[in-house]
Amino acid sequence: MPQINTILNQIDLGQIALPQFQRGFVWKRPQIRALFRSLYRQRPVGGLLIWQTSAQNAETRGGGAVTGGPIQLLLDGQQRLTTIYGVVHGRPPEFSDEDAKIFTGLRFNVKTEEFEFFSPKMKEDPHWVDVTWVMQTANLVEAITSQPVLVEHTALYVQRLLDLRNVLNRNLPQELISGKNIRPDEVVEIFNQVNSGGTKLSHGDLALAKVSVDWPEARDTMSQKLEEWKKVGYKFSHDWLLRCVNVLITGEAKFSHLHDVDGRSFQRGLKQAGIYIDQLLTLINVYLGLDHNQALLPVSGFPVLVRYLKRCKGKLSAQQQYKLLYWYIQAGMWGRYASAPETALNQDIDLLDRGSLDDLVERLRLQRASLDVKPEHFAAWSRGARFYPILYMLTYRASARDFCFGHPLLGGAIGHRMKNLEMHHIFPKAQLYKHRYNRFQVNALANFCFLTGPCNKQISARLPEEYLPEIRRNHPGALESQWIPMDEELWKIENYERFLVARRRLLAEETNRQLEELRRGKAYQPVLHKIAASSFSPAEAPVKQVSGGVADDEEQEQIDDLRDWMDSHGLSRGQLSYELADSATGDQLAVLDLAWPSGIQPGLTEPVAVLLDEPMEVHAIANRAGFRFFTAAEKFKDYVRYRSLQ
Repeated sequence: MPQINTILNQIDLGQIALPQFQRGFVWKRPQIRALFRSLYRQRPVGGLLIWQTSAQNAETRGGGAVTGGPIQLLLDGQQRLTTIYGVVHGRPPEFSDEDAKIFTGLRFNVKTEEFEFFSPKMKEDPHWVDVTWVMQTANLVEAITSQPVLVEHTALYVQRLLDLRNVLNRNLPQELISGKNIRPDEVVEIFNQVNSGGTKLSHGDLALAKVSVDWPEARDTMSQKLEEWKKVGYKFSHDWLLRCVNVLITGEAKFSHLHDVDGRSFQRGLKQAGIYIDQLLTLINVYLGLDHNQALLPVSGFPVLVRYLKRCKGKLSAQQQYKLLYWYIQAGMWGRYASAPETALNQDIDLLDRGSLDDLVERLRLQRASLDVKPEHFAAWSRGARFYPILYMLTYRASARDFCFGHPLLGGAIGHRMKNLEMHHIFPKAQLYKHRYNRFQVNALANFCFLTGPCNKQISARLPEEYLPEIRRNHPGALESQWIPMDEELWKIENYERFLVARRRLLAEETNRQLEELRRGKAYQPVLHKIAASSFSPAEAPVKQVSGGVADDEEQEQIDDLRDWMDSHGLSRGQLSYELADSATGDQLAVLDLAWPSGIQPGLTEPVAVLLDEPMEVHAIANRAGFRFFTAAEKFKDYVRYRSLQ
């Protein structure tokens, strides 16, 4: 059973390395601090799982040199060993590309025996000693006696520093996997089985790990492509990209079908998928204006479209482009892949391989009876609503105009065309709450429009009956371009519900008109609506309210802080505005503020959600869907600390 010191020396000699299929370092400072606290207090910290093989057969991460003979590849214990090495040396090992800053600044308090990372308050307190310095300095006695406030307890404090340094003499248990007949894919399977102390590999990670055995650069190449998309506003996951590649190569949605794909085939498939996804994003951006993540309709149907582009060799006529976009919108609006996505994807891939996009549209039409958008579909609320991207799309395609300046809300580079727009409440929130409207009514989708930031601030909390007449006089046509009902009676706050009914109808009519032109392959021509809508009443449009979702900026700030907190602990940020859908119809049942549908650590924890200020109806739907949910951020943090960080 080797000592930690010996293991660190083996890393420097290139005798211990990290296999290529391993993911990178994911720990954050709280976990680093906790590990050293456990080491110092002689608590169990777990052992290492090592795959002993020959260097010529080993594909390793990082740029460090490896020994020419037998080599030990670290399967379990990467986060712990990287942490110890990083703090002891003040830099990460060669197999890690982590920034050295995360390992520097850990302090030990010789009086309280606590560990904390450096903060300015420590400058005035000599009891805080740098841990890296302790591991490297030769004279601990001199360090204590040079501080007058410490001299009285020299013997005690020196002993505590020696105890800290002696963690390097602690033995770490090891298990070895060796033998000439062990295949790399078997090692990956073993890794996934034993890695329960960390973040377990998902099905996608496992498939990618097996691909990486044959093509070591697979994960890094995928990460580079994901980073390219992120820079222009689109944030996608490894699993999503892997699904697209999988469908492109195998024609199947399940990751298990990748297990027999060799590295060269995967490399070609990844390159091809990247080209086709670029093509899809360009079409969606240029024709629909959906230029960043929050504006996108669900991208779970992209694998089907990538498969279609492969069949067409990436060459689409104008008619095919319109049909592709039409299908993408319809599939997103009606939640085609919201439940049982692998099953739905396989069904559509099989149908598409035998038929056409028209066949996919017809299947969806038969499933739903009608693909017409009705006013009640715009009755949802919050930015998590399925039809929020549709409102964004309508604004772009119809060249909607700013209320204060009168110009179209366009311009800018691809990926950033509308990023500086702000969502505006036509009837201000403060005024609506003052008149006792509830949060669902206040944040109704039909109360949203998009404006430039300066215009949004200029209007502020003024009532529509005050500012809309000014806009009508100063910028004729601007209100109509944003589907504002032109009956001034509807601009009064006591008629707010009638306003929503009227605007929902206008939005539905515009959506159907735009979709019909896409279906027929016609170039879009914006028109101004002519409907006064004075006769509309709430009773004319019965609405099924979909509950849940982030209500306002204050709630969004709480969610963002919670996601940043998760990120700081090396855990998944979760899915924002996660929708729960009916498995039979695809209809949206509820929107969860923040969710981890596969658990915070996939395979180790149950599905979890955070529901801030949501009604009991949402709680019941989440519960039936198998989610454990929390209604307060601190309660959720306590759960995470106990289940994933302890």
